[in-house]
Amino acid sequence: MAARATAKRYLKYGIIRAGLEAVALPGVRSLFPSAAGRGVIFTLHHVRPEQETTRFSPNALLSVTPEFLEQAVEAALESGLTPVHLHDLPALLAEPGDQRCFVAFTLDDGYRNNAEFAAPVFRRHGVPYTIFINPGFVERTRSIWWETAAAIARKADRIDFDFGDGPETLRATTTARKFAAFERFAAFVQSIDEDEAVQRIDDVARQVHNIDPMAIVDSLVMDEEELRRLAEDRLVHLGAHTMTHVNLRRVSDERLNAEIEQSRAAVEAYAGRRPQSFAYPYGWTKAVGAREVKAVADAGFAAAVTTQPGVLNAACLQNPTAMPRVSLNGHFQKKRYVEALLSGVPFKLM
Repeated sequence: MAARATAKRYLKYGIIRAGLEAVALPGVRSLFPSAAGRGVIFTLHHVRPEQETTRFSPNALLSVTPEFLEQAVEAALESGLTPVHLHDLPALLAEPGDQRCFVAFTLDDGYRNNAEFAAPVFRRHGVPYTIFINPGFVERTRSIWWETAAAIARKADRIDFDFGDGPETLRATTTARKFAAFERFAAFVQSIDEDEAVQRIDDVARQVHNIDPMAIVDSLVMDEEELRRLAEDRLVHLGAHTMTHVNLRRVSDERLNAEIEQSRAAVEAYAGRRPQSFAYPYGWTKAVGAREVKAVADAGFAAAVTTQPGVLNAACLQNPTAMPRVSLNGHFQKKRYVEALLSGVPFKLM
């Protein structure tokens, strides 16, 4: 079972890589001259030097190197895109006399390496960018469950946990089984109340595996003072990303509005200016629906982004609080892949 999942994962990455290689050929891109639309919004998470490679790295897709970020910025500029703040895009796209195409860079979750390694790249090129902040991470009241789950699976050869059907034991003695254990935790978080799921993962990390989930957050995420210092750079805009990184589609109306409004107030306190953009946690279709998009629009945000892939087009004007983003994925760190994504062809063929 675990071996099949591993084979399926490698097959998926292989198909994506082959597709990007094909689209990277100039002749292929020239077949779809209008596919690029009016530009793209890029998604990033970690930007840091390449880490020691291990076969078990379930969050590797979330991390790119500073060198690759530099290549992505260069590819966007060489493609003729104008770099802008995300929150300026709706007005720019609506301007009848402005036919430029744009690129906006966004980074989710407020990782410390964004300030250490990404900010110098953006500063060197004069490129504005947005970092989406979770106050629960900043104030060390919410753990990053995907990092906690990875730490458990990496350390343990045996994991005893109740995933909803009673206690069971997972053997995590191989890389494939560790990936399978991580994927069980990921599915569990989306299967019950998310607060409870995160708490239960935290509890087993502390009580059984001697892993401190908040120490992980502290090692990765900027605190309030770090955010205040970073916000002095006018190239950066701090956006809102809910209080707790919860799947908004699975919460009550009251919780939805509280996550939006309280995160905006907290980010404003950190940055000294009101956040004008919002990112939906997870961002896929099961995490963002019409209710969530309307709530963010009603809260007065100029722009909001999903993680659903696509280029900037007329739909972004009609619905600026549900704009697509293109992931710069740690598994595909080549400049020609960025050029393929910028062409918009992969999304036309999907």
